[in-house]
Parts: sequence; structure tokens; C-alpha cells
Amino acid sequence: MRETTPQLAADIAELYAGEGPRLWRAVFAFTHDREVTDDAVAEAFAQCVRRGPAVRDSRAWVWRSAFRIAAGELQDRRRRLGGEVPERPYDLPEEAIPLLRVLRQLPTQQRAAVVLRHYAGYGTDEIASLLGIGRATVRVHLSRGRKRLRELLDEEERNDD
Repeated sequence: MRETTPQLAADIAELYAGEGPRLWRAVFAFTHDREVTDDAVAEAFAQCVRRGPAVRDSRAWVWRSAFRIAAGELQDRRRRLGGEVPERPYDLPEEAIPLLRVLRQLPTQQRAAVVLRHYAGYGTDEIASLLGIGRATVRVHLSRGRKRLRELLDEEERNDD
């Protein structure tokens, strides 16, 4: 284990205070599962503390790790449960429910890119860094993800009529 200095601990505490709630909401939009979100965000910060000074950009590292941990946990649950992961209720604004329902239908990388761009407000370079993929790949995921979201939302709207 690497030594965590008081300054590093203070920096990570400040990062948690500034980014924690926003990160939690973004990961929740990605997972639609409160338990997975809680675990992924907590584990990302805990790993950052354990790695100490080896982490060059704590903010990017925590965001990238939280999404990777969440994606891995969802994949494990699907494998264990033989398919779809059941939704866990969580109090959401009524207008957010249809969007979150269709977001779950996007492939993992598209969903992450869309959430990071349109919810968290990150640019292409930042998303590429957070997800550990190239800028061109981010643009492809965003384009395909937005197109598929429009299709799914239109379909859901037609079904509601």
C-alpha cells in the first residue's frame, strides 16, 4: 500500500465534496441502480486513496474508475441473474423516468458517453480520458447514442399515445 499524505487525503476529501454528488448522479443515470452506484462511487474514491500519489489526475481517475466499476458490477449481476438486472426503486422526478428507462437500453459505452456529455457536461477530450478511449471513438459513441436515444424516446412516446 502506498502512503497517503495528509495533503493527499485533504485533496481527495475536497474532490469528494466537489465531485461526489455529481459523480453519483451521473453513475446512477448510467446504472439506474442505487446500490451499484453507491458501491461504485465509494470504491472509486477508496481505490484513489489507496493508490495515493501514483494517481496523477485524481478527478479523471475517480470518474473513469466509478464508471468502470459500475459497468463491471452490472455485467456480473447480469451473468449471475441470467440476463436483465431488476430495477431497484428510487425516488426520481417523474419526468426523468422515461429517459432513464431508455438510457438503460443503450450499449454501455454509448450510455457512458451520453451521460458524461449531456449530464456531467464533459467535452470530447475529457470523456476520452475518463473512459480510456480515443476522441474519435467518443464522437462515434455520442452520435450513435443520441440517434438511438431519439429513436427509443420516439417509440416510447408513440406507445404512450
